[in-house]
Amino acid sequence: MTDLAHIRNFSIVAHIDHGKSTLADRLIQSTGTVADRDMQAQILDTMDIEKERGITIKANSVRIEYKADDGQDYVLNLIDTPGHVDFAYEVSRSMRAVEGSLLVVDSTQGVEAQTLANVYQAIDADHEIVPVLNKIDLPASEPERVCEQIEDVIGIDASDAIEVSAKTGLGIPDVLEAIVTRLPAPKGDPDAPLKAMLVDSWYDAYLGVVVLVRVIDGFLKKGDRIRMMATKAVYGVDRVGVFRPQMEDIARLGPGEMGFLTASIKQVRDTSVGDTITHEKRGATQALPGFAPSQPVVFCGLFPVDNAEFEDLREAIAKLSLNDASFSTEMETSAALGFGFRCGFLGLLHLEVIRDRLEREYDIELITTAPSVIYHIHMRDGEVRELHNPADMPDLTHVDHIEEPRIKATILVPDEYLGDVLKLCQDRRGIQIDLTYAGTRAMVVYDLPLNEVVFDFYDRLKSVTKGYASFDYQMSGYREDRLVKMQILVNEEPVDALSTMVHADRAETRGRAMVEKLKELIPQHMFKIPIQAAIGGRIIAREPLSALRKDVTAKCYGGDMTRKRKLLDKQKAGKKKMRQFGKVDIPQQAFISALKMDG
Repeated sequence: MTDLAHIRNFSIVAHIDHGKSTLADRLIQSTGTVADRDMQAQILDTMDIEKERGITIKANSVRIEYKADDGQDYVLNLIDTPGHVDFAYEVSRSMRAVEGSLLVVDSTQGVEAQTLANVYQAIDADHEIVPVLNKIDLPASEPERVCEQIEDVIGIDASDAIEVSAKTGLGIPDVLEAIVTRLPAPKGDPDAPLKAMLVDSWYDAYLGVVVLVRVIDGFLKKGDRIRMMATKAVYGVDRVGVFRPQMEDIARLGPGEMGFLTASIKQVRDTSVGDTITHEKRGATQALPGFAPSQPVVFCGLFPVDNAEFEDLREAIAKLSLNDASFSTEMETSAALGFGFRCGFLGLLHLEVIRDRLEREYDIELITTAPSVIYHIHMRDGEVRELHNPADMPDLTHVDHIEEPRIKATILVPDEYLGDVLKLCQDRRGIQIDLTYAGTRAMVVYDLPLNEVVFDFYDRLKSVTKGYASFDYQMSGYREDRLVKMQILVNEEPVDALSTMVHADRAETRGRAMVEKLKELIPQHMFKIPIQAAIGGRIIAREPLSALRKDVTAKCYGGDMTRKRKLLDKQKAGKKKMRQFGKVDIPQQAFISALKMDG
């Protein structure tokens, strides 16, 4: 067992692309945790989708052994966290399992919105924070300016910030020494009953459920009978081990240590994230505080293309929600799409990642309905309903008013793009709260409606600022507004998946943009298809999609016009009949593309 004074548990936090995963790579490589021949870039990003997109989605942990300058051997447990706002819940959970954080700031870009959001989570978790300035080898690097910014904007002392280049390995020994000397050792009582925090869990086809734990008090070893305090489930431990980054079995885990256990757990619902694990006999009586549940902000329906795959989808969603506690689901049915699930996400990137993972890891083809947020419908009889899906909108004669969720958005942007950002926020019905300066960069705080932000606000923000703006938000409550449900009709049939809630003043422009886009996205059929946008019974926009035509008069050489007329009339009657019974195929891509406005 490692002495508590020689253990350090820490996470790496930063804005997207400031070099968290690369720094983790260098720490792993410089301590010889992974042999050089096995080393690869972003070694802790294990999912294909993480490698393809170049982002971290899951927080991953690794145990590193390090011999310090004072000759002592230390055990370092590192958690590499995501940077994107949609995975903030992963970050907050990881923070609860460790005592300190390395705050990585890009020395060419400075403090960004997500740097702020993540460092505040570390401060909330009562962490000791060590600032690290990365990318010091680049010509555009300005360490003095960035140190000032860290002190002005975040308010933490950056006088002894460590300057590193995670790419070249410059300054990595200083980081390791700082972890050992400046971060606190964990606390724990080896003689107390076992208390271990369930930090994360995922499903493995061979081992069942694998559980990532942080031991607070007592010991955990192979053969122990353990109890999950929230779900009351009891299991016998099969394996106890640590990640280096591969799984490696060890004899036991003691106070302050992080590792994994497997116990032939078949029931996915028995392991809830934030639960406390203790021994079945002489266990702890008081559970650990756990994690606050995440609040999903975007909802959409997921339906299998083939209805026969519904059971497979149910099983896949159960396994995936075990691995991602911020993803919530409930069953729903749709007239057009059959059985499926209404799922809640923390943002649109989160939605795309979950959809991609379901399609890749479980090989299920999906239809995704229009993402929407939760509205509060105030009925005339005083009842308040939550509306997750615009298709379930009650009859307007019974509705008194509708409230929509609002967010407080913080945007950091270089001065020259400020005008474009203010215009974008005004266009999205935003209300300016604050505007301050940190050096040459403006920090704008806006009150915005969430449904205007959810689709493509982030993409638009990046394009009007050439990628220099950064954006972070938190929920701020509900407010009444003039909202209406807009339906899309294709061949006079309403398409459930494309129903959206829009502001009454914008309905017409939004409807016109949507039908024009669908006209490009839906392939031509053998008959003419009208595409319409409607509010209630009123059509507000219409675009006809012309039919594919076969030249039926090609075989008529010369002769009387009546011969041609007869063939054309026959074709016309056939197309009319086809239009009555014809089924319009809307490609999957059209659903998401049609919703991205201002393209």
